[in-house]
Amino acid sequence: MTPAQDPFYIVKEEIQESIDKLQTTFRQLEQTPSNTGERVHLTRELLASCESIEWQVDELEKAIAVAARDPSWYGLNEVELEKRKRWTSGAHNQVATVKRGVEAGKEKQNSASLGINGKHKELMRLPNDSASQAGRSNHYVNEDNDDFISSESDQQMLLIKKQDEELDELSASVQRIGHVGLTIHDELAVQDKILDEVGKEMETTSNRLDFVQKKVAMVMKKASAKGQIMMIAFLLLLFLILFVLVFFT
Repeated sequence: MTPAQDPFYIVKEEIQESIDKLQTTFRQLEQTPSNTGERVHLTRELLASCESIEWQVDELEKAIAVAARDPSWYGLNEVELEKRKRWTSGAHNQVATVKRGVEAGKEKQNSASLGINGKHKELMRLPNDSASQAGRSNHYVNEDNDDFISSESDQQMLLIKKQDEELDELSASVQRIGHVGLTIHDELAVQDKILDEVGKEMETTSNRLDFVQKKVAMVMKKASAKGQIMMIAFLLLLFLILFVLVFFT
C-alpha cells in the first residue's frame, strides 16, 4: 500500500496540519497584549486544540499498537513501525510544548491581574482629600470606560464568531478521521473474507492432492515389476516407431 493510500499517512497529514495551525496561533498569542479579550479567547482556543490533537495522536498510537502485534498482516515491518512511533512521540512533544507555553502565559497573566487588584485596594485606602480629588476625575474615567466596554463588546462578538468557525473546522476534521476509521474497518473486513476464501481453496486443493497421491500409490502397488518392464518396453517401441515415421518418411 502506497503512502498516499495508507490511512496512517492520511490521518498523519491532517494531524500535522492541526499542529502547524496550533503553533501559528501560539505565536499570535505571544504577540497579543495582556489583559485583553483577544488573549483570553486565544488561550481558550489553544488549550482546546491541544486536547483535541492529543486525543487524535492517542488514537493513532492505539492503531499502531494493534498493527505491531502482526506487522506482516498489515504489510509493515519493524522499521516502518518504529518510524511511526517516533512521529507520534514527536507530535506529543510539539503539543506539550505549546500547552506548557500557554499555561505559563495564563499563570503570568493571573499574577499580573492579582497585582493590579492589590494596587486598586491600596488606592481605596487613600485619605479623604486624595479620594475627593480622584472623585472629580471619575466622570471622565467613566466615559472612557464606556467607550472601552463598547469596543471590547464588539471585539468579543468577532472573536466568538471566529471561534464558531474554527469549531466547525475542527468538527469537520473529526468527521474525516471517523470516515478514515470506517474505511480501515471495511478494508480489514474485505481482507478477512479474502483470506477465508483462500483458506477454503487451499483445503480443497490439499484434499484433491491427497486423493491423487492415494490413487497413484494404489496403481503402483497393483502393478508388478514385470508389468512395469513391459510398459517401459512398449513405450520405447512406440518412440522408435514415431522416430522412424518422422525422420525417414
